[in-house]
Parts: sequence; C-alpha cells; structure tokens
Amino acid sequence: MGPTRKRDLAAAAIAAAVVGYVLVLMTYRYFPPLTVWTGMSLAAVGIAEAGWGRHIRAKISDGEIGVGGGRLHPLAVARSVVIAKASAWMGAVVLGWWIAVLAYLIPRRATVRVAGEDTAGAVVAALCALALVAAALWLQHCCKSPEDLSDEPEGVTD
Repeated sequence: MGPTRKRDLAAAAIAAAVVGYVLVLMTYRYFPPLTVWTGMSLAAVGIAEAGWGRHIRAKISDGEIGVGGGRLHPLAVARSVVIAKASAWMGAVVLGWWIAVLAYLIPRRATVRVAGEDTAGAVVAALCALALVAAALWLQHCCKSPEDLSDEPEGVTD
C-alpha cells in the first residue's frame, strides 16, 4: 500500500464536483440553509488527525515504536495510515461537492437572496474539507518510518 497520490485526490474532487453540480442543479431548492457551522465537523476531524500525526511523528522520532511501556504499538500506526487514507479520499470527494455547490451559488448571489446567504457557509465547508485532506496527508506522512542513515548492511560491524 503506497502513499495516496495528490493527483488521484484531485481527480476524485473534480469528478465529485461534476456529478455534484448536476445534483445541485436539480435539488438546490430542497437544501436546508447553509451556515458557517455546516462543514465544521470536517475541521474538527482534520485537527484531530493533525494532532495525532504530530504525536506519532514524535514517537517515531524518539524510537518509541514497539510493544509495552508507553510505546506506540505498530498496529496503531498501521491503523492510523488506514484512517489517513480514508480521510484523504473522503475529504477530496466532499471538497468536490462543496466546489459544485459554490459553482452553483456564486453566479446566483446577486439575483437569488438565498444563494447569497448560503455562500459563506459553502466557502467555510469547502475550506474545512480542504483542511481535512491536508491533515490526512500529513498524518499519512507522519506514519512513515525514519530513513536508515547507516551505509553499512545490517549485521556488519567493524
């Protein structure tokens, strides 16, 4: 399992934006009001993942990976990578959705009162989705093992 590629996430966001725009065209009149709190849950998850990434990075840098005694279990790191990958993909899809909503709202702000009121909430939600993608990629990066700086093969001594 390799790292999540940014171009794949961008492709997912674009695909979600295209499909989302068609859905928004058909269903916007049924939307509830979009407030600035609409996408804040994404920011909360992003903050949690960024904090967890910082914690993991510190443990890996200190060599505290292993079992027992306040060390970070290797399975916890592997699970963190899975969570990071899932969050990055979900964040990209949700970002695409909010881009679609904004593509619908921005041209209509001057003529449709509700579109003008919903724009701020959609912008905040899109930024929160982008923050989630960034935090997920950071967490994934933090779960990498440190590079072996020795030039000698393992087990060779002077």
